Amino acid sequence: MSAIFDLTGRIALVTGASSGIGAATARTLAAQGARVALTYHRNRVGANTTCAQIMDDGGEARVFHADLRDPEEIRGLAAEVTKALGSIDILVNNAGSLIRRMKLHELTEAAWDEIQDLNLKSAMLLSQAVVPSMIVRGRGVIVNVGSVAGHHGGGPGAGAYAVAKAGVAALTKALAKELAPHGVRVNSVAPGVIDTPFHEAFSTPEMIRAFTAMIPLGRIGTPAECASVIAFLASDAASFVVGETIDINGGQLMR
Repeated sequence: MSAIFDLTGRIALVTGASSGIGAATARTLAAQGARVALTYHRNRVGANTTCAQIMDDGGEARVFHADLRDPEEIRGLAAEVTKALGSIDILVNNAGSLIRRMKLHELTEAAWDEIQDLNLKSAMLLSQAVVPSMIVRGRGVIVNVGSVAGHHGGGPGAGAYAVAKAGVAALTKALAKELAPHGVRVNSVAPGVIDTPFHEAFSTPEMIRAFTAMIPLGRIGTPAECASVIAFLASDAASFVVGETIDINGGQLMR
């Protein structure tokens, strides 16, 4: 039974893998046998630490730098990873950020564009870059990381981020319909409140307490709990799962 979760021989690209969900996902995929490419933008130390942890555990990983707001860097990243490790079998579009909380009257056009570029456009462009090789080989997996914000509009000052993450859910379905006939599966996850640097940067302790009060399990989630679902979607255990968004929120939002 364990063989259906085995990722031995597969190349996985995980964006935003220097901390939080991305780092946990990189470690989990590597533990299942994948050779993992980790990307970072600013947190080089975190990416190197994650890479070292994977190698200490007997896995294989490489670190790559990219600013995923830049289309040229996205295309360059796909080419660089392919040259270094081989054709990409698993793409996890995890990189994203709230940037900062902004109410409608504070939201500039430039800020709006940056949030959409980082959270939504990057997922489209990186998928576009890796899909041709997947189609040629007749197999591949893309897992997009959305957010509960994409379903309920987000917390205070997170409107632009919520719109981008709602777009991720729609992009997932659109890509899934187009690519499934070619053997490429596309799904997404929508984490709720997870114990990551994201909330350390953008949420006060009072906000976390308020969020936790809305979670039936009575606690916030962990990056590892998200990573295990992503690894499932990346594996043959999810071979008939296409176009789905799996909510990982402790019951905060039930649809």
